[in-house]
Amino acid sequence: MEQVVDAPCPTCADGEGLRLRTHIDEIPYFGEHTQVTLLCLACGWRQTDLIPAEAQTPTGWELNLTVRRHLTARVVRSTACTVRIPELDLEVSPGASSTGYVSNVEGVLQRFVDVLDIVERDVVAHGDLPEERAALDHLRLRLAMAMAGQFDEPMTLMLLDPSGRSLILDDDAEQRPLTPEETEALPMGPEPPVFSS
Repeated sequence: MEQVVDAPCPTCADGEGLRLRTHIDEIPYFGEHTQVTLLCLACGWRQTDLIPAEAQTPTGWELNLTVRRHLTARVVRSTACTVRIPELDLEVSPGASSTGYVSNVEGVLQRFVDVLDIVERDVVAHGDLPEERAALDHLRLRLAMAMAGQFDEPMTLMLLDPSGRSLILDDDAEQRPLTPEETEALPMGPEPPVFSS
């Protein structure tokens, strides 16, 4: 369902192109979720989140990647979720333009590769340093090996979600409640835009 939002875009201030789209879907084993997307037709700004039908508590998920089938495990990431691969010291924390998504483990690893590509372009643009390039190459190689199903070294995918709306769908995935200290330390992601009437 799509609705016109009677408010200006929070990015470009266009008063005509803001739309709200909602889609309700059943995610196997996890129940009904609503995907909510706020988008601007004028500038392309977009914010998406996935909201479960039932209230959730702050939750952490971990999957030790050890076999090829782990690459196809379904991953649901909300806008409040921090994604980590601790062995590589990689982390994506939610920011002001964080979006939720449904993917699989391989897709999440590819998102890390995409970020490394952006960082590499920045490194090259500001004076290519051999140490930085070597570190990026090492991370890219480890991620490529994992995406090829080669798990010679440990690799863990972690989702830490103070909203409790993120999931890893695999028999080997472990779920645990986040401690109050962990929850307090994690960013909550983007705040919904406030529209004046």
